[in-house]
Amino acid sequence: MFAGFAKSIFGSSNDRYVRSLQKTVNQINGLEPTISAMTDEELQGQTVRFRERLANGEDLDKLLPEAFATVREAARRVLGQRHYDVQMIGGIVLHRGEIAEMRTGEGKTLVATLATYLNALEAKGVHVITVNDYLARRDAEWMGQVYRFLGLTVGVIVPNLTDQQRRDAYHADITYGTNNEFGFDYLRDNMKYDRASMVQRPFNHAIVDEVDSILIDEARTPLIISGPTEDKSDLYIALDAIVRELVAEDYEFDEKTKNVTLTEEGTERVERVLEAEGLLTGSNLYDFENTQVVHHLNQALRANIAYKRDIDYIVKDGKVVIIDPFTGRMMQGRRWSDGLHQAVEAKERVQIEPENQTLASITFQNYFRMYPKLSGMTGTAATEAAEFYDIYKMNVVTIPTNLPVQRKDDVDEFYKDQNDKFAAITKTVKEAMERGQPVLVGTVSIEKSELLSDFFTKAGVKHEVLNALQHEREAHIVAQAGRFGMVTIATNMAGRGTDIQLGGNVEFRIEDELADMPEGPEREAAIERIKVEVAEEKERVRAAGGLFVLATERHESRRIDNQLRGRSGRQGDPGLSRFYLSLDDDLLRIFGPQTMFSKMVRSNLEEGEAIVSKWIAKAIETAQKKVEARNYDIRKQVVEYDDVMNDQRKVIYEQRADIMDAETIGDVVEDMRAETVNAIIGEAIPPNTYPEQWDIELLKKRTKDVFDLEPPYEEWVKEEAVDPEMFVERLQKLADEQIADKARDIPPENWIQIEKSFMLQFLDHHWKEHLSMLDALRQVVHLRAYAQRKPIDEYKHEAFAMFERMLTLIREDVTASLAQAQFRTEPAPLPDLPDFLTQHIDPFSGEDDTFDIDAGTGAILSQLPPLQPAEPALAPAAGADGDVLPVSRNAPCPCGSGKKYKHCHGALA
Repeated sequence: MFAGFAKSIFGSSNDRYVRSLQKTVNQINGLEPTISAMTDEELQGQTVRFRERLANGEDLDKLLPEAFATVREAARRVLGQRHYDVQMIGGIVLHRGEIAEMRTGEGKTLVATLATYLNALEAKGVHVITVNDYLARRDAEWMGQVYRFLGLTVGVIVPNLTDQQRRDAYHADITYGTNNEFGFDYLRDNMKYDRASMVQRPFNHAIVDEVDSILIDEARTPLIISGPTEDKSDLYIALDAIVRELVAEDYEFDEKTKNVTLTEEGTERVERVLEAEGLLTGSNLYDFENTQVVHHLNQALRANIAYKRDIDYIVKDGKVVIIDPFTGRMMQGRRWSDGLHQAVEAKERVQIEPENQTLASITFQNYFRMYPKLSGMTGTAATEAAEFYDIYKMNVVTIPTNLPVQRKDDVDEFYKDQNDKFAAITKTVKEAMERGQPVLVGTVSIEKSELLSDFFTKAGVKHEVLNALQHEREAHIVAQAGRFGMVTIATNMAGRGTDIQLGGNVEFRIEDELADMPEGPEREAAIERIKVEVAEEKERVRAAGGLFVLATERHESRRIDNQLRGRSGRQGDPGLSRFYLSLDDDLLRIFGPQTMFSKMVRSNLEEGEAIVSKWIAKAIETAQKKVEARNYDIRKQVVEYDDVMNDQRKVIYEQRADIMDAETIGDVVEDMRAETVNAIIGEAIPPNTYPEQWDIELLKKRTKDVFDLEPPYEEWVKEEAVDPEMFVERLQKLADEQIADKARDIPPENWIQIEKSFMLQFLDHHWKEHLSMLDALRQVVHLRAYAQRKPIDEYKHEAFAMFERMLTLIREDVTASLAQAQFRTEPAPLPDLPDFLTQHIDPFSGEDDTFDIDAGTGAILSQLPPLQPAEPALAPAAGADGDVLPVSRNAPCPCGSGKKYKHCHGALA
């Protein structure tokens, strides 16, 4: 009670914080007359003066008022836009490494220029992260006018750039790009083999647009770079045919998790069919030998039962294209992992692409936490404030609107079933259209959009449909959704990046209507005519009530609902929002209360009758909170598991960097050789044992395999005062002499290059294998819970032991390769190597996406391990078939046969 009383008098903590920033805004406003009086040359000279002051010891906070005033004036002159005071508050919040929650239409893109310019003065680079390539290009060009006017450089990171283009963009003062491009560049950089080919520089400050979409929604799934594995198309097709014959009694489907499991009867039926097809080893489906078949059978079940065409994906140009569940956009080039995408391809009878193996991965949480300063902006963040602080240590600050919000938010209307709901929606939309009020109808899937479109067509309601099938026209459809009498059906409106302006968008009308008209007086007159028409139409729309946002369902996340609702009532415009719900809606059907109330509603509501109740709205909000909590747990679990890998990733990436930067790594190689000698001796001659207990045959075999040496161990054993230390010293001496003999005939700079090449090659090879093993461990470690052991603790323990084993294998392979390789002066050709893929996938459910790399850029081959030292280094001797490859005899052969090199292309003639 007292808390509520105090809040009513003093305001919330957010209100008090925002008020405290007004003092700084007053300082900025006080500088405006002085800054406005400057000539263009004087205003542009501010950047040089600010940088001189920074060099003399001033900090950014001291410069903030003058820098913000400078940006405000530059934007007024270049863009014709002057920052409002509330936008200044948003800029201060961004500079402080916090999240600015600002309503749609409040000018977040312009707000970002304030903190971006101020932090770019340090010349350490500022990254502005957007949700798609269109926005990255648009904002870099649009806001770039302000930065370039003030003397700063601007770069943009989009797909299909060369390494040099990326490097130039990253070394600009300000770099725009998508979260995926930044993350994948980080992973690719840590697969390079020299510093000069890396594109990124040390992290400084990132400002994330649509921060909730990027750091919350997309953070459920890590970024992954992968390479293709063997083709299993026949298996996918065979299992798909088997699954198609199953009946409902053969499986159980959990809609919440999209998991499908066979019943006992279903298992027996599948076993008989698999046995007949020759796909089953033995008679039990769940025998160890059938692990792969069971895995792909489960994926075929999910593909056929849990994943629906035109809801989860569409088929376009003979390819299965995933639909983003948050925005309704096509996710071109992205693929589900773990064989799920292949199962869907088999279901849809399109070409089946091979699966992939993980080569590098990172979560968005761990990527963005590497920035010393991280801030963001969005229209909806308050509902996830706790998660933003827990994971990223960022506070959410709600910024007041520039003008009071005039939108009216109606209570939800509730109907018995979908047909009643759609009929009521159609009637309401038709009435709004007849009075000229534009309507934006929000749906949750393409299927619902098409169904509602049929209702509208039959009722004579002229409308546009915006979903993944009209992806290319998206911005143009959204831009004109506020015109008089316009009706637009949209599949989710999250992060569209284009404002809906009442009366229409002048720029898009000019682009659409005057595209073919040449420059000149006639075009200028036409532009003026369009401006007048838009202004007049805006007043007609305002009189009709402004934009009416009509939602057909509640989304799983309250943020997505708020994003849709926030499209109406921008900058003080009038507006209306209302949600139409029914018992058939997925949210209520899957997560809602299955109580007597729902049965009463279904039996007592008349056809076409609606209920308007705050109690129902509260029940729905409770269901949404349950789903949000569940999704947070999923994201938290991803972070917990990736934190384990992240510690190891840091060690490997730092080791790679140290190797590339070092003038010589001879001492490291020497230490590896000494540790390998100790390990071999310790394996055959355990501590505190007698000579008759020593395994001399094992010692001879291991010494031959690793060093290709044959010391007289039998004679050493016969000597007096023999002990393990003597064996270590003598074998160490032989190994050192062996390497010294090789290095003597090779120029020192070439030998250093050879050592680095082998070190990086085996570091990457074993890290790749380690990632694969961690993936497998993560899939099964949850079973430890049945033994009353915490899966994450088991994962940490196992992962640490695996990492230790990996380091041992790296030491031995580097030592063996240098010991056994023979060198000659001819440069060796690179073998043909597969393209790599980049993925963004869910490690627990397999849901999300994969990016195909454009092999035409040549970016991939530059990341592959150099299978010979670069010229003019000497190359290892050829194998029996003439191939020249500096590969350890015990390492896998580069040809991909799966055999050891010494048993394949490295076999002796």
